[in-house]
Amino acid sequence: MADDQHYDVIIIGTGAGGGTLAHRLAPTGKRVLILERGDYLPRERDNWDSTAVFVKGKYRAPEFWYDKHGDQFPPEVNYYVGGNTKFYGAALFRLRPEDFGELRHHDGVSPAWPIRYEDLEPYYTQAEHLYLVHGRHGEDPTEGPTSAQYAYPPVEHEARIQQLNDDLEKAGLHPFHLPIGVNLTQDATGRATHDSVCIRCDRVDGFPCLIGAKSDAQVICVDPALKHDNVTMVTGAHVRRLETDPTGRTVTRVVAELGDGTTEGFRADIVVVAAGAVNSAVLLLRSANDKHPGGLANSSDVVGRHYMRHNNLALMAVSKEPNPTRFQKTLALNDWYLGADDWAYPLGGIQMLGKSDTDQIHGEAPRWAGAVSPDLPFEVLAHHAVDFWLCGEDLPLPDSRVTLDKDGDIHLALDEKNNIAGLKRLQHKLQKMLGRLGMHEHHLLPHSIYLHKGMPIGATAHQAGTVRFGDDPKSSALDVDCKAHDLDNLYVVDTSFFPSIGAVNPSLTAIANALRVGDHIAARLS
Repeated sequence: MADDQHYDVIIIGTGAGGGTLAHRLAPTGKRVLILERGDYLPRERDNWDSTAVFVKGKYRAPEFWYDKHGDQFPPEVNYYVGGNTKFYGAALFRLRPEDFGELRHHDGVSPAWPIRYEDLEPYYTQAEHLYLVHGRHGEDPTEGPTSAQYAYPPVEHEARIQQLNDDLEKAGLHPFHLPIGVNLTQDATGRATHDSVCIRCDRVDGFPCLIGAKSDAQVICVDPALKHDNVTMVTGAHVRRLETDPTGRTVTRVVAELGDGTTEGFRADIVVVAAGAVNSAVLLLRSANDKHPGGLANSSDVVGRHYMRHNNLALMAVSKEPNPTRFQKTLALNDWYLGADDWAYPLGGIQMLGKSDTDQIHGEAPRWAGAVSPDLPFEVLAHHAVDFWLCGEDLPLPDSRVTLDKDGDIHLALDEKNNIAGLKRLQHKLQKMLGRLGMHEHHLLPHSIYLHKGMPIGATAHQAGTVRFGDDPKSSALDVDCKAHDLDNLYVVDTSFFPSIGAVNPSLTAIANALRVGDHIAARLS
């Protein structure tokens, strides 16, 4: 790769945003260069090993960031082709229409977006079809209008989860099939057919998929994009800074440190940053120059600010009857997403997690001391476990932010008690129902192995909001097309652009937006 090579578009990052954008631009014939900090994830047995993935964190990046007190912590980030989608649970939800407007919460206001649900809806449909999302529109009463049904039927519940679904319905609630991206073909009984790529195993959530059946950005978008002669990818390329022309209006050079330790420069008409909400902000801040003393695209001083990551709880209930479920991540509940009869503010949503196993429970044991009967061995507990994920919205606070110190180290400040009242009420709702759901009423155990050892700041999987888009250049870094207000050829297409995060997994919204921005960039290039 010589410094004088020129491309139409450079995309930095290969996750839900960058990988999807590459897929969208590949058929245009324009020269696209993808720069990925990591390499392909090694395919090995440890991909599906609970101790390696969860307890030891084998695939997490060996780096440390600093919290607001200056203490180190290991962030939940992975640098591989496909980005964090290699390890996501592939739960691909749309934001609710209300999430695009101003929403009042107990602790403040979730701001309105500069676009409406209706503007993104066609791209949500395209994203669902592209990422092989299995589900059924019309089951969840909180969802918005849809222009098309899911292209693939929902993943059928196994017997214990079907019973949970029935018990929830008897309680007057509206459980629905969780929308999940998997390459699965089912027979009449819901089992994987002999020619299905997905085998409905118990490694569905948080594990990389050894057989390529999970709809991650590498499998769905990057690998197909690279089949086009006009698309090139360089792995092991850690982009260190963006350089501009003397006017400061145009990015002229992308400078990356390569795997062999050398530094290389790359040029393109359009540069797209999609390195994740923290690292995209870091790159813009690190690229400060005379024309942009506070960092690129930062005349508004919002770059790095308004960091969000959801208020999450991973909880394990203990079923009175055994739970032999393997593919557990098939059910969700949003009845209290926007409020409840005893609470005027949004609570959030509940969904199933992948089935916990003995190794995960053994890793949690010190945190559960005294919480369960010592007569219940880990193996028995694992066989009776039913795992839930509770997700509430946190608010975009200016002081929840990413900064760099004089040594270039990353600092992440976070208010860990931001808007948590709704999540606590959601937990209480679930706790009160356990008896009616066939669970032991006093055994709702924290499942912190899914939340980075119970360290809220370390759980960065749902990071968003550090380079927000908006109509006003004084309060946003990007315009409605996700182009920087301050520069003519710089875009950001990961979850950084979110002004608010809602209370559902952000991946599908990042994917849909990348398709939307991809159409804009393709039109601009033509």
